[in-house]
Amino acid sequence: MLYSYSFQNKKRDLSDVLSTVIKDEPRFISLFKPSEDATQQKHEWLEDQLTGRSVTVTAVSSGTLSASAADLAKLKVGTLVVVKDDSALFRVATVTSSGFTVALVSANGSKTAAPAADDVLSIVSTPVQEGSNPGDGDETGLTGQTGFNCTQIFRKDIILSGSALAVNVFGTVDNQLNKQTAFALGELARDLNRVALFGRRVEATASARGEAGGLYFFGCGDNGLSVDASAAALDSVVVNDAAQAVLGAGGDPSLILCSPGQARVLSNEYKNQLQIVRSDDRRGAYVAVIVNEINGRGMTVMADPDMPDTDSWIIDPAGFGLASLKGRAITDSDATPKGFDGIKRMALGEVTFVFRNAGARLCRISNLKASATALAALRGGN
Repeated sequence: MLYSYSFQNKKRDLSDVLSTVIKDEPRFISLFKPSEDATQQKHEWLEDQLTGRSVTVTAVSSGTLSASAADLAKLKVGTLVVVKDDSALFRVATVTSSGFTVALVSANGSKTAAPAADDVLSIVSTPVQEGSNPGDGDETGLTGQTGFNCTQIFRKDIILSGSALAVNVFGTVDNQLNKQTAFALGELARDLNRVALFGRRVEATASARGEAGGLYFFGCGDNGLSVDASAAALDSVVVNDAAQAVLGAGGDPSLILCSPGQARVLSNEYKNQLQIVRSDDRRGAYVAVIVNEINGRGMTVMADPDMPDTDSWIIDPAGFGLASLKGRAITDSDATPKGFDGIKRMALGEVTFVFRNAGARLCRISNLKASATALAALRGGN
């Protein structure tokens, strides 16, 4: 090697440094916290049980209600249920391997006499008698359903030529390498951000490279939540519609992801509510947190330049995670070929993204009015 430096024969773990870079990025990727290591390229996880349990009636015959085996396992004799969007209370009278029967125990102001086919019965509770035994209570825990994503290999080559080393802009060789490594990790964080948004899920094979799926892949699936804005501007009404969808599915809507232009549109909705007093030396209409009208909690506005301008997402980020394949976290090591006039180091790692309960924690707001058009209309109105 023509040039020497203090860590030329060392392999450095950059995962902590990358976590710091990601944390400081005001982008979507900053929502992903380090998760447990993946043990294989197809990284699986168990979905959480977010909503109260429910049973779907598939058919009704002579008073007997049919349901799937998984739903029947949730019921016991004495379990109390209500039909979704109705107040009548029913008690489970019998449960067999093929169906169950119920009896109306309290009308609660409703005229519903019995559940019908395709009704969703929400389980209220299962009253337990005094001196109960194991197995008498409700069973709860993980849903047993799994989700998965695939790992993707990321590589950045850090190159310092002999001329760059001679110029000595950043001081010693160590300082120059650390500076270039920081640049490479910043670029990697931006790459990860775009994969976390737009990536597709591809499992690695002999002929295919592994790719990690992102927000649009998981959020736009068959069970994904969505709200069509019908070419209207982004405002508190459509935001609360999407927040209600997430809350109804069991998630906790706490973040609004949109483009910088749409963040300005949303802020301008509250412009008329500003109060200026004589002592103020600043004014403007920047809104960072919006209180939703469903549960009164705040939702942080995150403006990401990579977001499509006509889309926005209402998100519960509690299910997000960034997992490295075991033993394949981001590291850098020497990659200088013999006789090369300079130094080469290689930053390499294999990671994936966890989107736990994506069908309940993500809601897409699509077909928004373009922010430039919406801002022009606001400007004209003012």
